[in-house]
Amino acid sequence: MADLKDKYPENAPGKFYVDSQCIDCDLCRETAPDFFGRNDDGGYSYVLKQPTTQEELDLCTEALEGCPVEAIGNDGE
Repeated sequence: MADLKDKYPENAPGKFYVDSQCIDCDLCRETAPDFFGRNDDGGYSYVLKQPTTQEELDLCTEALEGCPVEAIGNDGE
C-alpha cells in the first residue's frame, strides 16, 4: 500500500500520488497517460495532474488498482 509520507515531490497536489515503491513498470502511464508522467532521471512515475471528471477519476483508479507494487495512493482529499 502506498505511503503518503513517502510520495514523490513531483506529484501534483491532490488525492492521487505515487510513492517510492514505484518500479517504473509503465502501467499507470499506459492506463492514464494524461495523468501520470515519468521522471527520466529517477526512473519512476508520478502524478502529472489530478482527475476532475468521473471518467478521469475512473482512469486513475484503474491505474491505482492495476499497480503491481501498490505504489499509487489515494488519500481521499
